[in-house]
This record gives sequence, structure tokens and C-alpha cells, in this order.
Amino acid sequence: MTLANPLKTLLLATLPLRVIIPALTMIAASLPVATQSAFAASPAKRTISLSASGTVKAAPDLATITTGVTSEGQSAQDALSKNTQAMSKVVDGLKDAGIEPKDIQTSDFNVSPVYEQRKNGQVAFITGYRVGNKVNITVRNPKRLGEILDMVVRAGANQIGSISFGIAEPEKLQDEARKQAMRNAIDNAKLYAETAGVELGPVMTITEEGGHSPRPYRAAAPMAAMEKAVPIEGGTLTVQAKVRVTWELR
Repeated sequence: MTLANPLKTLLLATLPLRVIIPALTMIAASLPVATQSAFAASPAKRTISLSASGTVKAAPDLATITTGVTSEGQSAQDALSKNTQAMSKVVDGLKDAGIEPKDIQTSDFNVSPVYEQRKNGQVAFITGYRVGNKVNITVRNPKRLGEILDMVVRAGANQIGSISFGIAEPEKLQDEARKQAMRNAIDNAKLYAETAGVELGPVMTITEEGGHSPRPYRAAAPMAAMEKAVPIEGGTLTVQAKVRVTWELR
């Protein structure tokens, strides 16, 4: 119905309110149902949202150690020559032990003067030079770690840093932890839904929260005289994943 007709407009303008109001009410009632329902707010969906984690443990399959040689001499050239000779023996020994060149990487090299401190406020003076050369070594068979440590010390290394253990392919463990986290989330959601007397509907969202990659386990390496292979235990490493899942409830 439309009020565009001038005659109808004139009639409405002259009619009293007690007649116009019922007429407008009849017009509103004649509108399509779809138009009226468009103004009605749709009911909010009932949901459940839970977080769950999955954990996988595994023995490390590689180890990393830092080792090197520090040498001193009266001149920089003298210290460098001594260091080069000793470090060459260490690197050659590692290669002879089966460590691949790609697993031997120089991590630090420095040349610095050695000072003798004077008393009574006198100026210190240089008495020699110190050269340091360190390499990171990746041992892909942790069971050989004690043997490798023993070898580098016998070859002339006088600096050994911390030892760290790791996983060569952590992605596979991370995926398994994700699967466990999702299974745990589903089990927990079913338990809550059953207790509440409802059913789980379709999954609405899945969000991965902060997980934990395998953290290298670090231990101090002994520099005492080694008459036999050093006993080193790698233990186990932990990989964790965490997810938050939201379901619709029926």
C-alpha cells in the first residue's frame, strides 16, 4: 500500500487521529513477514572453548660442544703460530674421529695483548700477546661425546665450553605433540558437554598457543685430565604444544 495518491493524502490529512492510527496499524500488519523478522536479533550460539596441551619426550640425537685453544707468546706472531699449530691438531683429530667438516665451525677468534699491572699507579705495559680460537662441534651420535671430549683435550684443546643436547628433526616431535594436544582438547570437551547434558557441534576455531620446542640441555664440560672417555648423559628432551579449540553446542 502507498500514500502517493494525492486524494488519499488529502483524506488522511483531514481525518481525525482516532481514525489515522488504526489505519497505520493495519498498514504495518500488512507488511511481509520477512521484513519484520529482519529487525529481530538472531539468537547467540552456545559454545564451549577449551585449552589443552600435548607433550612428547625423546632422547637427544645430537650434541654440540664448544672447544678451542688459547695460546700466549712474546709477540703476536709467536702466539698466533703456537695457536695455529695446536688448533690444527684439534681439527685434524676431529676429522680423523669421523666428524664431518660441516659440523666444525669457527665460533670465535681473537688476538689481545697481555699486560703486566704495575704498583704505585705506574702505567701497565705489554708483556706478550694472547690468541684464542674456538670452534663449535656437532656430534651426531651423543654416545660418542665422551670419546670426542677426550680426544680434543689430548690433541691440545685447553678451552671447552658448555655441552648442549638437541633433536635433529624437532618438527616431527612437534607435530606429534600437536596431535596429542588436540586429542586431549576433544576428550575434555566431550566430558564437559556430557556432564552439562549437551552435545558437541562442529568445531568453530582452532588456535595454537605458545608451545615449547626442545630446549637444549646444557652441562659444564670438565677440563680435568682425562684418562678415559668422559661419562656424559644426555637424558631426555621435552616438546610441548598447546591449542585452544571452540565448539558449537547443540
